[in-house]
Amino acid sequence: MGLIRLIPPALVVGVLLLLILSALFYAALPYGRRAYVPILVMTIAGVALGQLWDYLGLPSLRLGQANLLPAIAFALALQPLARFVPRALRAPKEPNPVASGNPPTDS
Repeated sequence: MGLIRLIPPALVVGVLLLLILSALFYAALPYGRRAYVPILVMTIAGVALGQLWDYLGLPSLRLGQANLLPAIAFALALQPLARFVPRALRAPKEPNPVASGNPPTDS
């Protein structure tokens, strides 16, 4: 139980806010087929900008220590940029026939 006391409540609320917002954006926004990770990355960037907004002392709506309204607004505004987030290719590459020991075929 001593380890749980070291985790600040704002961190728990922030992580939950990120996961809930990214899931809502992934399910509700009409951008066609897209991967979840770029949506999550843009949501993280938006919430970070919302926290910067709070750090600068600008007006906001708070949920505990989390800055809610600017975080949601920035995360929503950044969602169209999710298609530009680079991600790893999932398709397997074709094996090289010479390296695998199979002779190349002429067809």
